[in-house]
Amino acid sequence: MKIYGIKTCGSVQKAIKFCEANGIDFEFIDFRKTPLEDNLIDFFASKVDINLLFNNKGTKYKTLGLKELNLDNDGKLAWLKKDNMLLKRPVISYGEDKILCGFNETIYQSSLIK
Repeated sequence: MKIYGIKTCGSVQKAIKFCEANGIDFEFIDFRKTPLEDNLIDFFASKVDINLLFNNKGTKYKTLGLKELNLDNDGKLAWLKKDNMLLKRPVISYGEDKILCGFNETIYQSSLIK
């Protein structure tokens, strides 16, 4: 399992604590230090709705003035590739091809705990 995010994000910290408390092994990828490749962003977008993946409530979205652009799905995907900070955090990949986006303890319990 891999957790993608940034260390200072509260939701990422909650996800890490959840995994640690439940004995779930994971690898943490800080995309501020290691930007995600385009093909990985494409994979995420193929598994979850782009509107779940794209964080339109964060500081980065607001400072870039993206609301005024009225981005369609392709535009959102292009911006995610340009700036990983627009991803809703954390993004968790597990199993063969499963993706979770954001922190939701109920969903984590049903999806990640065997």
